[in-house]
Amino acid sequence: MNKTIKLQDLGTKDFKATWDYQEVLFKDILDTKIKNRREAAGLETDNHFLFVEHPHVYTLGKSGDMSNLLLNESQLTQKGATFYKINRGGDITYHGPGQIVGYPILDLDNFFTDIHKYLRFLEEIIILTLGEYGLKAVRSPGETGVWLDVGTPFARKICAMGVRASRWVTMHGFALNVNANLGYFDNIIPCGIRGKAVTSLNNELSVTNVDEADVKRKLLKHFEVLFEARFV
Repeated sequence: MNKTIKLQDLGTKDFKATWDYQEVLFKDILDTKIKNRREAAGLETDNHFLFVEHPHVYTLGKSGDMSNLLLNESQLTQKGATFYKINRGGDITYHGPGQIVGYPILDLDNFFTDIHKYLRFLEEIIILTLGEYGLKAVRSPGETGVWLDVGTPFARKICAMGVRASRWVTMHGFALNVNANLGYFDNIIPCGIRGKAVTSLNNELSVTNVDEADVKRKLLKHFEVLFEARFV
């Protein structure tokens, strides 16, 4: 089993270009697995992790409802935003500047073959990272992602998640609001959940800007521990 993960920080990159790149990496892993199965080739499969920040974009998952996007085409243009229907689970979400997006493209045969456990581990990485900033983040029953003050009138989501998996190979991932412009969430019903707010780490800490490089270091540290992996 290969527990090394190739890490790339793509900086700011267009959503569609990043999605296309994910698909290339995803297909390469799948092709290796198919070759191993058909030819008993015994080839090692790669694992990848991409950090990226997208320009303003709204994405709708396979099970999403278009009515959760509250803008028409011309309004999207006015906001400087784009929109894509994509092949992950979940409903609608927003990506933009000040948000750390993580895309693990893993062969779970190298780790564990349990999608439920995989999602819980992604959530736990966020929860542990936010804990280092003094925030008590939790899961919300029946709602994937990471939240604050669940079970109160002040419940608010700080990290959205949506993944795709085929033959235990994953793509897409999480979006953690760090220094995000929360006004862009007003244009959607985030994840299709009405009546719950969205927040950002800088907002919770009452600061103008949180060091995103430091957040990334913490995320990677907890990822390595939980997945018993090593980034290269």
